[in-house]
Amino acid sequence: MAQALPQINTNTEVSHESTLFAEPIFHLGNFTITNSLLNSWAVVLIIILLAWSLKKKLAKIPGKLQAGWEIVLEGALNLADSVTGDRKRTLQVFPIVFAMFLFILLNNWLGMLPGVGSIGFIEQSGKEAVFVPLLRGATADLNTTLALAIFSVLGSNIFGIFIVGLWKHFNKFINIKAFAEIPKKIIKDPAIIIVNPIKAFVGIIEVIGEVAKVASLSFRLFGNVFAGEVLLSAMAVIFAFILPVPFMFLEIIVGLIQALIFSMLTLVYFSIASTAEEH
Repeated sequence: MAQALPQINTNTEVSHESTLFAEPIFHLGNFTITNSLLNSWAVVLIIILLAWSLKKKLAKIPGKLQAGWEIVLEGALNLADSVTGDRKRTLQVFPIVFAMFLFILLNNWLGMLPGVGSIGFIEQSGKEAVFVPLLRGATADLNTTLALAIFSVLGSNIFGIFIVGLWKHFNKFINIKAFAEIPKKIIKDPAIIIVNPIKAFVGIIEVIGEVAKVASLSFRLFGNVFAGEVLLSAMAVIFAFILPVPFMFLEIIVGLIQALIFSMLTLVYFSIASTAEEH
């Protein structure tokens, strides 16, 4: 049975502020669907439709759209080669890195489109009425950027295991091989009993570094996008028609740069993880 929408008193002031958390829209059982999650799904759908349309129109003699994408991909591959130093290694990680770039870029830009952030519903709580937007830029939600950062760091370590092997990759963090060398070389080099344990436990710093990577990636992306969201909201309150336009162009550039930084750092992490310790 349909329920009537709550009546909002005309004297009630409806408030809306940019919150650090994503607002819930509805629930599927115990699973909460937030406005940032809806935005993420919309971006994934756009990427799927874009990929499907490009695949459908692939031809030996490319049209304008295919030619444009080929130029973009070739430039992206050359940029990735400058990090990995090897086209073969680039092709192994490029699909993941470029997909992350597109996902972050579209999320950064989609949050600035008309309707995103301004279309929603009013939630009445006692005498207070709060406007809840139906869509919100997903990268302005720390949950999204944290998930991307964990995927980036965890994925790079899994990739490293496949490339250099579990034993070599594990020794980057806890160098058991350094302990094993002590009985063999202690007669010729007594100092090894001091040096090698230090070498073994220096890898623990690498573990701390992996955690720091997650924090750095997630907070950098979240902080820049959320700050841009707050800035545009503030400019719109001061003067809604002309004043926000220059800042919107600035946020377009910031969104591109942040997506590029995140994807390039991910590529660097994958490249480092696929290099043996002695190299």
